[in-house]
Amino acid sequence: MLITNDTYINAESVCALLRSIALLKIAVPITLVLDNARYQKCQIVAALARSLDIELLFLPAYSPNLNLIERLWKFVKKKVLYSKYYFDFDGFKRSISECLNQTHTTHKKELDSLLTLRFQVFRKCKFVPI
Repeated sequence: MLITNDTYINAESVCALLRSIALLKIAVPITLVLDNARYQKCQIVAALARSLDIELLFLPAYSPNLNLIERLWKFVKKKVLYSKYYFDFDGFKRSISECLNQTHTTHKKELDSLLTLRFQVFRKCKFVPI
């Protein structure tokens, strides 16, 4: 299922997304990972998520490295936007959709290394007071 929005994102559009996910009747618990955008954390969205039995998991503030979608968007921008001109918005949207549709085929190898949850860990570090 692909859900797109080419207008503004707000609480209403997030609620529409939640309803679309609920209509899929997925038989396992659903957790939606979100950043800390105000329209995602509002009471309207939270209440609807609870009523649809969808867990909302918010990433820590200022942690784009934990947000895999940020890495995917960076990849898509590189493939679709850099040094390319689109005559109209439909062509632009079509190009983005084609790129996303190829994430499990053409772009799989490249994305497997980009969309990893391996992080650098500092085991023996010392903090110096300033």
